[in-house]
Amino acid sequence: MKKISILVPCFNEVENAELMAESLINVLNEALSEYDYEIVFIDNCSNDGTRNVIEKLCAENSKIKAIFNVTNFGQFNSPFYGMCQCSGDCVIPICCDFQDPVEMIPVFVKKWEEGHKVVSGIKTSSKENGFIYFLRTIYYKLIKNMSDVKMIEHFTGFGLYDKTFIELLKKLDDPIPFMRGIVAEYGEGFNMVEVEYEQAKRRAGKTHNNFYSLYDAAMLSFTSYTKIGLRLATFIGLACSGISFIIAIFYLVLKLVRWNSFYAGTAPMTIGVFFLGGMQLLFIGLIGEYILNINTRVIHRPVVVEEKRINFDKTP
Repeated sequence: MKKISILVPCFNEVENAELMAESLINVLNEALSEYDYEIVFIDNCSNDGTRNVIEKLCAENSKIKAIFNVTNFGQFNSPFYGMCQCSGDCVIPICCDFQDPVEMIPVFVKKWEEGHKVVSGIKTSSKENGFIYFLRTIYYKLIKNMSDVKMIEHFTGFGLYDKTFIELLKKLDDPIPFMRGIVAEYGEGFNMVEVEYEQAKRRAGKTHNNFYSLYDAAMLSFTSYTKIGLRLATFIGLACSGISFIIAIFYLVLKLVRWNSFYAGTAPMTIGVFFLGGMQLLFIGLIGEYILNINTRVIHRPVVVEEKRINFDKTP
């Protein structure tokens, strides 16, 4: 009997955790009764009672397992680590806030049985804030056009991954794994297929994404999969140098020809200094993002450090 692993990353989801477990069990028992299963919650150091709910679920059902992290390791590390700890023939990560529809699980499994070892869920529309969805669309198109890897638009990581792909993830030994990029880079070799769905609204609670977390995700993708920042710094630097040289020659000629009547003034110099200073700060910051990425990889801290795990030593 094949085994399906469902991974549920969560952080402060006390209102959603129990209902998510019930919904998953219902789908697995009704639509996928011929499969064995495990449901693995990986908690990113919640402080709202989510852990108490998960411990209760684990006590009631040995097929529900849990990993508790010692601190919050971010929206990428925790799911990646959890996927590598699952023992099923395939792994399906799903958000605990119900934005990823549980009804898609049988669809993913069907595609898997047809021979696709990676099934990517693609958002064709979303019930979230329209402006946010628009910004995400722009971001996905930018990163897709600038990356050497063929990035997948509106892909969040929701999908199905065969155990052979999970073995690849374990071998990568990446301290800052960016799942969307990894799937885009290696998915074609695993007969990847895309399945469309509509993203639902968050069922309860507040989103944990903010400007900083979204910026962090964008910078991780830019610095891991594009050279655009460094190339822009080079090209714009050359352009500014060329323009400055031409302007300098122009002013020199005017001054020589009209020595007494031509006054350059301080405005052009002041504007030029502020413009070039701003460009320098912009690209120093961008280069700093690349250096930060390198520094994190060189330090090579663990992807996640566990506080404890539950039911991993129990046989249902």
